[in-house]
Amino acid sequence: MATSIRLTPDIEHRLNFLASHTGRTKAFYLRELIERGIEDMEDYYLAMEVLERVRKGEEQLHSSVDVRRELGLDD
Repeated sequence: MATSIRLTPDIEHRLNFLASHTGRTKAFYLRELIERGIEDMEDYYLAMEVLERVRKGEEQLHSSVDVRRELGLDD
């Protein structure tokens, strides 16, 4: 899937420098950045959605004591 993005001149320069000095393509580094960063982004934004539901009282919470008891971990 082809996607285009606009980079600041500074980031573009840094990316060009990195690619030219390592013999790799800019696309290689952009893919690396996305693959390494997307999990963190998913964790953050999905957690924020859950937090908002908790604040609104739409998400059920369970204490660790209740969970341990329910799973029989305190025996």
